[in-house]
Amino acid sequence: ELGVPFSDPTADGVAIQRASARALRQGATLRGVLDVARRVRTKSDVPLLLFGYYNPILRFGESKLVQAAAEAGVDGMLVVDLPPEECGSLRTALVERGLDYVPLVAPTTTAMRVEVVSEVATHFLYYVSMTGVTGARAADLADAAVRAADLETRTGRPVAVGFGVTTPEDVRTVAARASGVVVGSAVVRQIEDADNVPDALDRVKTLVAALRAATGKGRA
Repeated sequence: ELGVPFSDPTADGVAIQRASARALRQGATLRGVLDVARRVRTKSDVPLLLFGYYNPILRFGESKLVQAAAEAGVDGMLVVDLPPEECGSLRTALVERGLDYVPLVAPTTTAMRVEVVSEVATHFLYYVSMTGVTGARAADLADAAVRAADLETRTGRPVAVGFGVTTPEDVRTVAARASGVVVGSAVVRQIEDADNVPDALDRVKTLVAALRAATGKGRA
């Protein structure tokens, strides 16, 4: 995930709220995020998902953004506050460019609603482990992993679990049942707590290596 800073990140907890505020104060823009994606793509083939809110996309222009994202090497988008009933034009633009659209499913999502959400997904679903914001502690990650596995069975799509996943032990718990594990706030906190850029890089590399190892797979 490559986060797009936004002034009102309602689904995010304190760590990402502060990160967004810092980035915006220093002049971060959606176009600048695409420049980051372009630079990353010259050094890595790890798939990149833009993660953010719809307002910056609307201001940029859906078609214009999708074209720019594809040219930058972005592989898809996850828009936190865009309901499946309203994602049609963005999803179509993404599909036409060969990019993925990743919708979210919550613990409160009904079975009928899951069918609707699954229909708009182009590859995998993102399961929000709890009713809360990013960075908060999930009440029961083992239960979230079971629910994710059930979603995979019902929809035939891979499911990644995020929100409240912080430690390698959390990752092991989720990875035992789900196809993917998402860790965001814990990484952002390492950057926030660092003394300088080299320290931030070391902290993030150390954490990500531990998280990746906990999946039992070569890349996570």
